[in-house]
Amino acid sequence: MRTTLPQTVWVLGLVSLFMDMSSEFIHALLPIYLTTTLGLSVLAVGFVEGIAEATASFMKVFSGVVSDRVRRRKPLLLAGYGLAALTKPVFPLAGTAFEVVGARFVDRIGKGIRGAPRDAMVADVTLPAQRNAAYGLRQSLDTVGAFSGPLLAMLMLLFWSHDLRLVLWVAVIPALICVALIVFCVRETPDPQALKTRPRLHWGEIRHLPPAFGSLLVVTALVTLARMTEALLVLRAQENGLGLVWIPLVLVVFSAAYALSAYPAGLLGDRLGTRGLLLTGLLVLGLAQGLLAQATTASAVFWCGILLWGLHMGLTQGLLAAQVARLAPAALRGTSFGMFHLVTGLMQLVAGIGFGWLWVRYSASTAFLTGMGLALVSMMLVWWRWEGDEACAST
Repeated sequence: MRTTLPQTVWVLGLVSLFMDMSSEFIHALLPIYLTTTLGLSVLAVGFVEGIAEATASFMKVFSGVVSDRVRRRKPLLLAGYGLAALTKPVFPLAGTAFEVVGARFVDRIGKGIRGAPRDAMVADVTLPAQRNAAYGLRQSLDTVGAFSGPLLAMLMLLFWSHDLRLVLWVAVIPALICVALIVFCVRETPDPQALKTRPRLHWGEIRHLPPAFGSLLVVTALVTLARMTEALLVLRAQENGLGLVWIPLVLVVFSAAYALSAYPAGLLGDRLGTRGLLLTGLLVLGLAQGLLAQATTASAVFWCGILLWGLHMGLTQGLLAAQVARLAPAALRGTSFGMFHLVTGLMQLVAGIGFGWLWVRYSASTAFLTGMGLALVSMMLVWWRWEGDEACAST
């Protein structure tokens, strides 16, 4: 049995790393920019973030189906990452909120185009026994970019704090590296089984997904809702008195914990099973939300909450993606990941609006305590509905 992961998995991880470095460089500052400079409320930020992520998720459904139909993943990867790269110069050039929000939406459309084909390609090139590790590795490399971007933004702010536009221009460089990696390094390996059938482009194909896949979507929906939105972590830091230059440190700590835990979690999932790790991840999320509800300053309690939030992501995200690959028929991998991301996006929209409203109407503590309650309910749902590692579709 092959034990080393294919080169394609590593290249896709590096592609994610550089694009996330570029995106999170900008997004580490965006919630503060929207609320302080442009005057939007926390509810408005939650709405913008929720709509943006939902837009990406709708696009993932269609790109996943298309990639299954044409049996080509790379053109969609290039289109998605290329579109996102084109938006990066818009942020330093923008002069109005409309331009900033517009660029954010276009960036998310690019994310939607690339997401499902990329995840399906990981399944295409790996053995079933490798998939938790493969998705964990890709998620870890992705998250290395997610913390190095804010870290770079923080360093740039220290040196050029009075020239935000110059700082934002730096984000263009890793986006271009990402596109170059796709063009020159990504190689497709068609799945012989998947080539035997060509699914049609309509919703009727969903009936070919196993019943266990429906249970996975239900679990994914509640877990995503409990997770709220990362923009609220940044706004909580601002509310707790953290200075502008140091606010990107929130995403640095969060993403570092995420990156360091995702790959080991995938390896453990391959060897020990996933239910226990998923339950542990949700328990960690509940603890993080409880700490952030109580923290009123940028104290050790606050930073512990941020650290645990990142650990939760590492323990859960790669395992959920691997379960999609495990349950999906080979000919419908792109479609399956599209459905998975659609549910995720819809719940992010609900979470962005719902928790933003709780924050404005009551308090930040109320929002985080509500999330804590949902995390505990999610644990019960995982215990009841998780199908286990033995529920495998044809691969």
